[in-house]
Amino acid sequence: MTSGGPDLGALLRPVRESNKFEETVERLLTVIKLGFIGPGERFPAERDLAAQLGISRLTLREAIKELQQAGYVESRRGRAGGTFVTATPPAPDRGELRRMAREDGDKLADALTFRLAVEAGAADVLAHLIARSSARPDAARALLARLAEVNAACPQDYRRLDTLFHLCIAELTGSALLTAACTDARVRLNDLLNAIPVLQRNIDNTAGQHAAIVTAILAGDADRARHAVAEHLDGTAALLRGFLT
Repeated sequence: MTSGGPDLGALLRPVRESNKFEETVERLLTVIKLGFIGPGERFPAERDLAAQLGISRLTLREAIKELQQAGYVESRRGRAGGTFVTATPPAPDRGELRRMAREDGDKLADALTFRLAVEAGAADVLAHLIARSSARPDAARALLARLAEVNAACPQDYRRLDTLFHLCIAELTGSALLTAACTDARVRLNDLLNAIPVLQRNIDNTAGQHAAIVTAILAGDADRARHAVAEHLDGTAALLRGFLT
């Protein structure tokens, strides 16, 4: 991964033969919801996307058509054409999300525990790698770039850039399985997180926590990195429970 964009490999891996269409729609929608490709940005070329997913271009076009009808993407023709994420994807129904949070409280708690385990683990692994290798300059550039982006984000773009910041840590470990696990953890909470209003004071408050995570990782201090991630995610979990109960 580079600071210019996230690695889509964790999401755009080959789909299962038995559910090609359904899984393709799910993968593309996850890419959009997590902000891997932001509003106004273009998906990879059709031939490359189909190859990554292990599907035919016909199946891919059918999945894109489904997302287009739901208002998530639009297709443009010509040399500068392709499939673009719309600027205003459908917003989650906050009332429905509150109902889900109440009725599936155990699942929410499980998802929060899963996220804590995998993201704290990713920070631990990356800190250890930096402490004993020469990967520090590249990791520092990537992490500091993501840190600057999320901490300078406007409320409208904060969730997307926050996602990219956290997944950057997993990607820099070089483990595809760990990156996929962190991605999965974020997917499980994404709609609920998006239902929470983002205020500037929330961005200002978490800026110091993000900086503490990066500082500990780049210092090669795995214990401090785990603690910084846990402190940050505890605050997010408390905010989530407060708004959705």
